[in-house]
Amino acid sequence: MEIVSSVKDFQFLLSEGRNSGKEIGFVPTMGALHEGHTSLIDTSVKQKKSTAVSIFINPLQFSAEEDLDNYPSSLEKDEEICINHKVDILFCPTQKEIYPNGPPEPEEIGEIGTILEGKSRPSHFPGVATVVARLFEIVGKSCAYFGEKDFQQVKVVNDLVKRRQFPVEIVACPTIRQIDGLALSSRNVYLTCLLYTSDAADDTPCVDLGGRRII
Repeated sequence: MEIVSSVKDFQFLLSEGRNSGKEIGFVPTMGALHEGHTSLIDTSVKQKKSTAVSIFINPLQFSAEEDLDNYPSSLEKDEEICINHKVDILFCPTQKEIYPNGPPEPEEIGEIGTILEGKSRPSHFPGVATVVARLFEIVGKSCAYFGEKDFQQVKVVNDLVKRRQFPVEIVACPTIRQIDGLALSSRNVYLTCLLYTSDAADDTPCVDLGGRRII
């Protein structure tokens, strides 16, 4: 697996993959990888794509009161996970590489990005759309894999691809859940059983978080 931080090196490796006759499979992430992410990676690998993963904690999708400074980060572990799941290229850019001229104007989002989560987090989906647009500009023609857990995000990204006419096919993959039904998320490290079990007052032990199921 090649690990790069510059856009130039990343694009060179992507070109090498294309020149060898492979399509590009791209999995954009903010790191703190879990089985939800690896299911996306595995789908790309199984489809015989040259698989690239990006890890970039995008500040534009966090509001001032959110957890940007404390967002889970585990780069060494993430690198090991990517190697074990046969990723070809791991792209770990700095903010300067992604936004060389400083934070850009937010991407437009359709109505789908202004309701539900978008209503309570008005800066979130414009920030997501902005970084995804930048990543798609860098990666070029590819299949990009997103989890259905973030269903509204998938809709926003699909709208972005159509509006900007990116040569990217969006592949939505099934949600991966813990055995108790909780969808896997990097932020689940914040949770305790008290926060999300239905009856915290009893003495029932926490479920085995090692269990997984797919819906």
